[in-house]
Amino acid sequence: MSIKSRQKPSAIHAGKNGARKRKPVARALGLTHEDIARYHREMQQEPRFLLARNAVANSSVHSVAKSRPVVAGARHTFSHHLNVGAATSQNMSGRCWLFAGLNVMRVAAIKSMNLDEKFELSQSYLMFWDKLEKANYFLHNILCTLDEPVGSRLLDWLLTSPIQDGGQWDMFVNLINKYGVVPKSVMPETDSSSNTALMNGIITAKLREFACKLRDASRSSTPAELEQMKDEFMSVIYRMLCIHLGEPPTHFEWQWRDKKQKFHRDGNVTPKQFYKNHVGIDLDDYVCLINCPQKTKRYNTLYTVEFLGNMVGGHPIRYLNVEMDVMKAAAVKQIVAGESVWFGCDVGKMLDRDLGILDMNVYDYELVYGTKPELDKAQRLDYGQSCMTHAMVFSGVDLDASGKPRKWRVENSWGEKIGDKGFLIMTDRWFDEYMYEVVVQKKYVSQKILAVLKTAPVKLHPWDPMGTLARSG
Repeated sequence: MSIKSRQKPSAIHAGKNGARKRKPVARALGLTHEDIARYHREMQQEPRFLLARNAVANSSVHSVAKSRPVVAGARHTFSHHLNVGAATSQNMSGRCWLFAGLNVMRVAAIKSMNLDEKFELSQSYLMFWDKLEKANYFLHNILCTLDEPVGSRLLDWLLTSPIQDGGQWDMFVNLINKYGVVPKSVMPETDSSSNTALMNGIITAKLREFACKLRDASRSSTPAELEQMKDEFMSVIYRMLCIHLGEPPTHFEWQWRDKKQKFHRDGNVTPKQFYKNHVGIDLDDYVCLINCPQKTKRYNTLYTVEFLGNMVGGHPIRYLNVEMDVMKAAAVKQIVAGESVWFGCDVGKMLDRDLGILDMNVYDYELVYGTKPELDKAQRLDYGQSCMTHAMVFSGVDLDASGKPRKWRVENSWGEKIGDKGFLIMTDRWFDEYMYEVVVQKKYVSQKILAVLKTAPVKLHPWDPMGTLARSG
């Protein structure tokens, strides 16, 4: 087809008997050589675009667009600053949600045992159980969807990434309630826990193979026989995870010296006993608030996501959608009371990773391109431009004279080389645009809003933007 050819695009609409037909719309033209020549002239007539072209040819566009006033004005000082320990590192993995959850937990453990701030709880321990439970959850869902044809949207979604690293708050709660926690020294990192791609790929291939076998066997097998097959498959997955991550302890000897060098011994404890003795946070006291302004969602409404989870019979994903001022006020109250806050956001937007700055003005794209992003928060969700990608922890907030937040201190899990020894600055305007969820104690939310938790949750499709998992590394 010639570049000068013309095409008439059309829209899809329902015809007779529900058949899908193309409805003609306004006539549109394909690109011509004359169009391209005009685009070229328009760019050549603007010297700043030529300068931008030369600059970006030799440097990252973020280096060129970076706002010097924003960088110079970034201050890692906050009116409310919590001592939460040293920054952690998830390395080449998508375990941010586990790191964020355990970073909240370890503050209680450090205080309970009077330990050095470098103490960590084992992320690989929870990762092992998460992946084992996800594998079982996946195979269970395969058996629940045997009537789905190959190529259906749901089956394709289930097969996409059955054992990925990502997760959500309720998935974290499931793991803590069932398996407890252990110190990092009891189950340390392995190569595969810190660099998960190869392990995930090999186990995913096996799980897809198992899904195929279960679906094929379902034509001639009873439900009991299929469950027996699944059990045999799970034994294989358990073995593979042990090879990659090590076998998690059922009990361990725990003794330590505190910061004053005083010796302590707990004796032989289980992971759940360790959690009860040295963390002791009641997870039932917390609620996950989200802010989703899409027209397809309602505020003060409870949502869940179908086929999203990590544990058969576990706590379902539950999101309480609230307006931004409700979410923000609850997070401020918890920080001022001395407790950090687990949260989820779209971390890749308007981020200077090295300097640790999350600021809507950190990059001046309009100066470089002559155009700037114009979608609002709801539109970004509608059109796939944003979703929750990463979980971190608020460990401070800077309030103005009227008690309103100006900026937030963020504890990340990308190591100590970024920002202020691993801690970031998030402006309050960035919070408004790219924050999607916080987990706070229920006492910081009004009883009127909490009453929504007693209602039946609205079910969202697995591919809804609120169904994404935190997994950025």
